Formats: sequence, structure tokens, C-alpha cells
Amino acid sequence: MLSQLRSITQEASAAKRLDDALGIIIDGVQSALSVDAVSVYLAEEHNTGTELVLRASKGLKSKAIGKIRMRFGEGLVGTVAERAEPLNLDHAAAHPHFKYFPETGEESFHSFLGAPIINYGQTLGVLVVQQRTPRLFDEDHVAFLITLAAQLGASLSQAAANQDFNQSRSALLPKKAKQRITGLAGSPGIVIGEAVVTYSLADLKAVPDRSPASIPDEIRQFERAIASTQEDMRRIADTMRDVLPSEEVALFEAYEMMVQGGPIVDDTLARIRRGNWAQGALRETVSEHLKIFRDVDDPYLRERAEDIHDLGRRILMHLQSRIIEKRHWPRQTVLVGDSISPTQLAEVPPERLAGIVSVHGSGSSHVSILARAMQIPAVMGVRDLPTSQIDGSEIILDGYAGHLYINPSWALKREYSRLIKQEKQQSKELTSLVNQTAVTTDGVRINLLANTGLISDLTPCLKNGAEGIGLYRTEVPFQIRSRFPSEEEQYDIYRQVLESFAPRPVVIRTLDIGGDKPLEYFPIQEDNPFLGWRGIRITLDHPEIFLTQLRAMLRANQGLGNLRIMLPMVSSIRELYEAKQLVLQAHSELLEEGSVNSHEIPRIGVMIEVPSAIYLVDALAAHVDFFSIGTNDLTQYLLAVDRNNDRVAKLYDSLHPSVLHAILHIADAAQRHNKPVSVCGELAGDPLGALCLMGMGVHSLSMNAGSLSKVKKVIRSFSAEDSQDIVSGCLTLEDGAAVRQRLQEELEAAHLGGLIRPGL
Repeated sequence: MLSQLRSITQEASAAKRLDDALGIIIDGVQSALSVDAVSVYLAEEHNTGTELVLRASKGLKSKAIGKIRMRFGEGLVGTVAERAEPLNLDHAAAHPHFKYFPETGEESFHSFLGAPIINYGQTLGVLVVQQRTPRLFDEDHVAFLITLAAQLGASLSQAAANQDFNQSRSALLPKKAKQRITGLAGSPGIVIGEAVVTYSLADLKAVPDRSPASIPDEIRQFERAIASTQEDMRRIADTMRDVLPSEEVALFEAYEMMVQGGPIVDDTLARIRRGNWAQGALRETVSEHLKIFRDVDDPYLRERAEDIHDLGRRILMHLQSRIIEKRHWPRQTVLVGDSISPTQLAEVPPERLAGIVSVHGSGSSHVSILARAMQIPAVMGVRDLPTSQIDGSEIILDGYAGHLYINPSWALKREYSRLIKQEKQQSKELTSLVNQTAVTTDGVRINLLANTGLISDLTPCLKNGAEGIGLYRTEVPFQIRSRFPSEEEQYDIYRQVLESFAPRPVVIRTLDIGGDKPLEYFPIQEDNPFLGWRGIRITLDHPEIFLTQLRAMLRANQGLGNLRIMLPMVSSIRELYEAKQLVLQAHSELLEEGSVNSHEIPRIGVMIEVPSAIYLVDALAAHVDFFSIGTNDLTQYLLAVDRNNDRVAKLYDSLHPSVLHAILHIADAAQRHNKPVSVCGELAGDPLGALCLMGMGVHSLSMNAGSLSKVKKVIRSFSAEDSQDIVSGCLTLEDGAAVRQRLQEELEAAHLGGLIRPGL
């Protein structure tokens, strides 16, 4: 039955309309199980509440379709939906919840088997099979129906979105035009614009194998296509140079290097020489590389597969003598795609790119990071979006809540236009706080620092009032290169960062790769990378890499003295001891060489981000100068939630009580040992999180430059005593939603609601 299951789900997923998908399902089930009747009931919202409506059937009377309705818990179908579990009966009429509907003609059916159709925890409907002969359905029938129902949720949800959208465009159901589509908040902000769907430049899969008439001619064509692709990459990099930081622009320069030489070019040329035409050789090469990358579990490497696919399509386009389409980009372009690549993002003129929507991805994906860097609203993980049908449609994008509205009503547009106006007014007001200190109403000073990994981000950090760098991510210069950066290259980067903020402190984190941050030239293939070889574990196993970096840091600090070294992913005292020994070794070597003349070692701290470190704070305090709490990974590990996985994104909550209790434990321990403690995770830049953290006694917060003014506004609006009372109340709550609600109420009462939602 496996092949039948696969066939039904694949065909239903490919259906463009809900009615087509339902027809495929009932025909497939009846054929596979040889039953007398198959029916699908779907949950629909009505004025009286949610009802289960018979939407398709083969075996029941056709006049009943669309007319039979029941509430959750009503009848056998309602019982299946309410309990969210299958129901198998040999005499359906004998069940206490049985309800007879004469118009169905189901009095001749005795056996009943129903399975709930569920998608992401929401019951979408019930799949039912019936038989005239009184009997319990056997285990194979039950297993088949349950398995099929479990797979149909996403297919039906997508088909319903397609059908609803079609109906809204044809004005058959105008109310559907303002129906909200929900995804994940990727980058805050609101925009009303025009959807522009980005799609594949060329279809590699469609290219056949073919013997070339002339191998030299095919090689020349391929080399011309490579040259044209290189020019594309240069053009894109030049276009984005004034918009994105230099490290991000280097991504496109890296793409250019990929087509200058290396495996893609060399392997394709070899296949041409072996007797395949250029297009077929390219298809084979790209397919081979895609399989290698897509077979790994690591999300970062899977994203690199999309980069290779994108480059392959672009080369193919030039091989096919096609010219890049001169698209019309509306003034307020909302770029929409199934999985948007950085290259596709860069094709849009920067002054016209107003928003980003992606079917796949999460708030931690690379495109989300780019969107936040460019201060462009983004919504990710919009699984039910009918992308093939919305090109040119008007769209409202709410990056605060992760909501979209396609072809919105006039009233909805008016409301969001008002919110956009208020958002601009609020941003203008917040700029007045840049030169003011972050001090509570009762005089407690909070240090606000910036997180960055980009040289070009230093000026915005200074302009936004950062009092130092609380986290400089050194992995960024490593990620944009095709090899490990030399000591001299690292020295130049670190010196520039330290000089920009001297004498203010700069906390530089040692290399933190692995997990979702591998290097292409240093591949790490693991079944569970987040619990594997990453952070300090890698650098301790490769002291040659670690010592080079430490030497560059110590040299860069010469004559400035504002360097602080932070060690990531520390889970034991042994790791800390070994890392400190290497710091001492690097310093001793430089003293001997005369590269540094100070015998003073920079302050050394650890990043608390794994559960074991929480309970080692007292022991760690004897060996470090400061602590920094990385709430991103700490939340991930405490809640066992992959923060890059949009399937479980709703479970990732840094305001979860367990996370708050852990932070409080760390802060109290640091205070007992008189060690400074800061927070450098995303929670520090969240107005709700900042209110919570200052109430725990954390007096140093580090965040993205764009969040500094918002957090400063919160700090200047509350007393330290009040924030402590608020936190005490939050720590008695049982879940993150309740904590969030409590904190939101406090901000609303202080007239600061506009910091966490659209509008003042």
C-alpha cells in the first residue's frame, strides 16, 4: 500500500484547487481499500462557530455534499474531530454519538472508520470510509487511513489557500480577499506593496543528454556562459555595495569565485570532453553537487545547495542564449518566493525593495538576517501561500506578527496606513534618545552595547549610541572566505573594531563555528550538529586555528587595552582551563617576538549558553573575569527546540519560565562573586526581554544597533524597583505566553505598546 499512499499524497499536493484534491483523495482511497463509501468532512468557520461540512463523497448521495454540517463532538464525525483520534465501528448506528442524516442515504452502511486530518496541531477535517457489511476494519485498513490522513493536512491546507485566493480574485467570495495568512515574523515592520514572485531562471531538470556536434564549440559556449555569469555577480555586488555591509556583499563575490574555477567548472568541462553537450554536462554536475549538499542534515549546508542550484540555473540561462529579464520592479516591491536566495534578493533595486515573503525559512535564516540588516520587513515560513497566483497582487506585510493580507479591503489598508504613519513617527521620536544615557527613573545605570560581526556595522552602532561592543562575532570573516583568514587579515579586522570604540570595551568572541555556522572549506558532517563538534570544542581540537586567532586579537589590542575575550560553548571547567592556557601561550609568544609590550592579559569571560554551564557558574567564577548569557542557544538547549526549524518555531520562546529562572540563577551567582554579567542574545534587544532582564539585576545588555533606542526607551520609563516587582510576578507564571502577556500589559500601561507592535 506504500505506493498507493505515495501516489495519493503526491497527486493531492499537486492539485491547484481544493475540489480537485478532494476528488483525488476519495478516488484513491476507494481504489486502495475497496470500500463502499469514502467521504471527506472539512472544518469551516461560520458565524455560529466551527462546523464540519461534508465536502466530497463517493458512496453517499451527492445532494448531501455541502449541506451536511455538524459541530465538533456532534455525531461520529464530530467525535473523531473533537477527540483527534480514529474511530473504528462495526455497527455505527449503535454508538451513542451516532447521528442520522436522511439526505446522505447512509442507512445502508454499517461499518465506519474515521481518521482526523491534522496540520500543525489544527484539526482540518475528518476522512471517513464506510462499508455495508457489518465488520471492524482490519489493521491494514486502519493503518492506511491514519497514515494518509496524517499526510493530507499540508496538501489540503495549500489547496484550500489556492482555491480561496482564486475565489477572492473573481469576487465570488469577497470576504476571502482580506483573509489573513500567517507565517513567522522574520524582520519587524509594516509595508503595503505589490507582490513580485521570484522564480527559477532556467529549468535544469528539463535538459536532456545530447552528443555535441563539436566538443570545442561546446567548451567555448560554456566558457562564454561562465563569463556572463561572472559579470552578473559583479553587477549584483556593485548594486548592493552601498546597501549591504561589505561582508554581505562578499557573498556575491564568493559566487563569482565559484564560477571562475573549481569543481562546478572543472567537472562540467570534463563531462563535455567525455561527449555530453554543455547544457547536459552542466545539469549532471549541478545535480551531483546538489545531492551531496542536500543529503546532509546541517541547515547551513542545505542553504548552500540552493546557492549552487541558483548559479547552475543562471549559467544554463546564458547557455540557452537568454538575456536576464528586465523586470518591472514596483516602487513598493514585496519580493515573494518559495525559498528566496540572496542572489534573487539582490536583483531588486534597493530603493524599491520594501518587503520579503518566503514560503520556507524562519526568523534565523540567512534571508531574515539580511532583511534585518537592511531594515526591511519580512515574513518567513508562510506554508499556505499560493505563490504561483499572487504575482502583481496588492499585499500587506506585517513583520511584527508574521501576517500577510492579499488584496486587502479598503478598510484594512486604511488601518495599516495609519499604523505605518505612527511607526514612522515613533522612529523619529526614538532618535532623540541616541545621546541620552540608559538610566532608570530611580537612577540605576544600564550599559547598552551592540552585537555585530560586520566592519560596516560599526558606524551605525556608534550613531545609535552603543557604549561598546558586547559581542563581536568572529565567525563572519571566516564564513565569507574560501579559506581560513591569516593572522594578518584577522589582525586588521580586530584592530579596526577595537580602534573604532576605544576606550570603550569590545568583547570579541573566539571562533564559534559548527551547528548552524559551518565553513564550506571546513565541512563538518554530523547527525546532530547542535549537540556535536562546535564552538570551543573545535578550536581546542585545532589549536593551530585558535592560536592564530588569539595572536591576532592580542596584537590588535596593543596600545588600546579595550579588548575582552569571550569563549563560546563552554560546558566544563576543563575546556576553560585549556582555552586560558592557549591564551597564555599566544601572549607569551608575542612577548618573546616583541609584538606586544604589555604583560597584562585581557579580561577573559565565558558565554553561558549550554545547560551544564548554568550549574557551573560558581565554579567558573573563580577562573573568569565576566559572564555573558547567550539566550539564543540557551533557550534552544533548555527547551530542546531547533531555533532554525520553522516546524517547531512556535515552541521557541526566550520568555519561557525555565529560561528566566536559568538567567536569574546565573545573575545571582555572578553577583555573589562580584563578576559582571551581560546578556547578548536576542532577548536583550527585545523591549519585553529588556524589562525582564533589568529586573533580574542584569545591568549590561548587548543587541543589534537598531534595537538600542527602543530598549533605552524602556529603561528610562521604569524604575529598577518596579522592574524587580514585575519579574517576581513573572517568575510565578507557568508558561511563556503568560509571561509575555504580563510584560506586554506593563508596557501598554506605560504607553510603550508601540515598541512591540505596530502603532503608538
